[in-house]
Amino acid sequence: MIRRYSEPFKLKSNIKFIMEINLGYYRKKDWKKLLKIIDDRDAMHDSWEDWHKSYLNTKQSLISNGFTVNDFIVDLDKLKKYCSSRGLKIDGKARSQFISDIK
Repeated sequence: MIRRYSEPFKLKSNIKFIMEINLGYYRKKDWKKLLKIIDDRDAMHDSWEDWHKSYLNTKQSLISNGFTVNDFIVDLDKLKKYCSSRGLKIDGKARSQFISDIK
């Protein structure tokens, strides 16, 4: 027997969806080392200050769009090990994957 309802299904108003995202943060003191280990140097900002400005804009945009942003300080040695163990180049895609895999 199939029941048909005349009213559309409504969610209770107290249900909320939490959208969380990990956002990688590179410390200023690690910037030169980061530039030496990545395989896509040409795609990265030239200075930590330029990168940091972009980081803050991205973070604010995500928050404005309803995301909860978890700042994640990237440990460069762990990033290298992560990429090496998976046969990945240390590029933007791998860095994003590394950060998103953090639980």
